[in-house]
Amino acid sequence: MSDTAKRSATLSFDDTSVELPIYSPTAGPDVLDIRKLYAQAGVFTYDPGFTSTASCDSTITFIDGGKGELLHRGYPINHLAEKSHFLEVCYLLLYGELPKAAELEEFEQTITLHTMLHEQMVNFFRGFRRDAHPMAIMNGVVGAMSAFYHDSTDVNDERQREIASHRLIAKMPTIAAWAYKYSIGQPFVYPRNDLDYASNFLRMCFAVPAEDYEVNPILARAMDRIFTLHADHEQNASTSTVRLASSSGANPFACIAAGIACLWGPAHGGANQACLEMLREIGTVDRIPEYIARAKDKDDDFRLMGFGHRVYKNFDPRATVMKQSADEVLELLGVENNPTLQVAKELEKAALADPYFADKKLFPNVDFYSGIILEAMGFPTSMFTPIFAVSRTVGWVSQWKEMIADPQNKIGRPRQLYLGETERNYTDIENR
Repeated sequence: MSDTAKRSATLSFDDTSVELPIYSPTAGPDVLDIRKLYAQAGVFTYDPGFTSTASCDSTITFIDGGKGELLHRGYPINHLAEKSHFLEVCYLLLYGELPKAAELEEFEQTITLHTMLHEQMVNFFRGFRRDAHPMAIMNGVVGAMSAFYHDSTDVNDERQREIASHRLIAKMPTIAAWAYKYSIGQPFVYPRNDLDYASNFLRMCFAVPAEDYEVNPILARAMDRIFTLHADHEQNASTSTVRLASSSGANPFACIAAGIACLWGPAHGGANQACLEMLREIGTVDRIPEYIARAKDKDDDFRLMGFGHRVYKNFDPRATVMKQSADEVLELLGVENNPTLQVAKELEKAALADPYFADKKLFPNVDFYSGIILEAMGFPTSMFTPIFAVSRTVGWVSQWKEMIADPQNKIGRPRQLYLGETERNYTDIENR
């Protein structure tokens, strides 16, 4: 970002007046630069949840919540989900442009050849309790990768950053699939170099030594779309966590492990599981009016999961694509009359027709249908967030690479509004 602003704003309080530069982005609202506010005026800003604070400048992803727009390097997400595939989107996020045919072929081959895990990591998996949650396993294994891949931990070496990026994108499906296999007591299934990214993941999750798993192309396409739709989402909680961890110079595997830990929270990566559980609780279409009424009752704690979004104040552009995939998958599997899907469709209609939800801009988001798809494929709810982590790894890595290469990069150190005690004298224990 240029340090020369064409406009400024004047902040005045008491006997102090300070000029703050205003920067105009290529898209989105103007930004008030407060970096020198404390030095010039001796005050901080207060913004819990960072709802009005830009922590960085970025060229990767842009969201316009009012328009329901999500762009990766300028390309609308619905175009990418329809015309592209996950590894091409990975290339786009990492390098800024869509690849040429030769570039894509080389990139796909590089990722494919990195899908194997170090064989000693098998022992690491077996150190977990047999009933460990897959996210707990993923968090530990990814963090431990720095103990196995010493040649890609130097963040100041551009080539090592490149190798670490490829390794994380390539190995995350294997780690997630093995975490799932371990949690259900089945043998690990190794990746195959003749399968595409999504097909490889499905096979590693569902194949067994007794009989192989033939990947259905419709299911593989649906899985690829899920990966694509969750690839990056600007400065969300887990991405901001990755950036904050990386600002200290921590190795890439530690930073991505931090992102996984943040994603595990039910308010972030666990939203599709919560939505599916809500649809199951409603159970049948005839009970929808009851739950609509409960959602509108201020004295009732019930909330419609899968509706509304912190950023989107219009339709989540990913939700339309996810709904299409849900129809395709359930029809393929012969469960298009699935009661959960029927409840979802009728609940969506009822909510969109109700002025209460329209006025509050509570529209379906990407989580509303993704859980139904994953359940239909055979995944338990414990795997929903690990799959989200597989998808989001490329976003985390892209944001991490951008931050490390940014000359403005400095260690993150938020300020606080302190409301505790002022200085007190220590009292000996016998006098307390």
